[in-house]
Amino acid sequence: MESMSTNSSRRVAVLVDTSTTWGRDVISGVHRYGSGEGGWQLFLEPRGMDQRRWLPEGWKGDGVVARVGLPSLAKQLNAMRVPVMNVSAIRLPKVEYPRVVADQVEAANLGAAHLLDRGFRNFGYFSLLGLEYVMDHQLAFQSALRMGGHDCSVYAVQPEIGAEPNWNLDLKRLGKWLKQLPKPLAVFTWNSSSAREVVYACSLAGLSIPDEVAVLSGTDDELLCKVSPVPISAVKQNAELIGFRAAEALDRLMKGVDGAVAEEVKIAPSGVVVRRSTEHLALEDPALVKALKFIRECYGGSMQVEDVARQSGVSRRLLEQKFQEQLKRTPAEEIRRVRVERAAEMMRQTGLPVAVVAEKCGFSSPEYMAVTFRRELGKTPMEMRAGE
Repeated sequence: MESMSTNSSRRVAVLVDTSTTWGRDVISGVHRYGSGEGGWQLFLEPRGMDQRRWLPEGWKGDGVVARVGLPSLAKQLNAMRVPVMNVSAIRLPKVEYPRVVADQVEAANLGAAHLLDRGFRNFGYFSLLGLEYVMDHQLAFQSALRMGGHDCSVYAVQPEIGAEPNWNLDLKRLGKWLKQLPKPLAVFTWNSSSAREVVYACSLAGLSIPDEVAVLSGTDDELLCKVSPVPISAVKQNAELIGFRAAEALDRLMKGVDGAVAEEVKIAPSGVVVRRSTEHLALEDPALVKALKFIRECYGGSMQVEDVARQSGVSRRLLEQKFQEQLKRTPAEEIRRVRVERAAEMMRQTGLPVAVVAEKCGFSSPEYMAVTFRRELGKTPMEMRAGE
């Protein structure tokens, strides 16, 4: 099919839902890239996650960014004979469009790290049956926990449509499962609607969130997470970067650049959005709770281990013993870990200069932050910003 436009006015269809934070962020990323290429003409419509997203009959365009989750959509796109970039985690037989997708293993690892860092040692996963990508997420979470010597109980239900739990889910039965697990308990889920069901089941079972049960969603649908009776913490997928990278690759395809597009690119999440559902620190030692709270709130200053010990009300030696016994790391390692975590989040989510990020996160210099990044993360700060 011939290009319908000049290079500076590409006609691009974006076939993703507009009802979720993820979908809107993907669209924003496509728009950001297209704006830098002279202003693409984007074609999209308000759609829910599982509404049909077809191209209108006779539409003339240059390329498509799509969540290709159904064979019928793949068939229509094949007939169009235009370049297509797929942003769906769903794998369909004989559908081989290049993909830019969320790295679900990294998302699960980040979720596990967040819950472990808050002191949880008892875990559950609320799963959805029959969905390969949810199973990958679940297994990655369980694997991350096993590396730390922890088990994870699983409760799985049949989804209603796509990856959404049935609104008539048996909450009493789910609550019974939650009550029988040891407390304090941390439950991870695939998405925000699944996390919502866990919150409702806890309420029905008389379980307090986050004191008895912490709930973490694997995706951050901002509206769903905020309107929950207890606002839900969530892993923030970098969907804006997914859209930008998909548009960038689509541009190369539309320009006919041979061999320039990878078969699959995985984008790491940008961090954890902490809301009330995981604010609890699952530790019984008051000195440790005070120490961790102080580190998380004051990491940006010239903090020393002595400062942490003073805030926790114990000697440095005793504090170090408590950290090693219960967290398997030293207070100094925890200070460094939190600083790296916060700096990486700032590099991914803001445009602040490296020097400003280093200062805000308690590093003595941008150079020292870069050295620490390479040692701890295997990336430079600028590589973190680029999503590499």
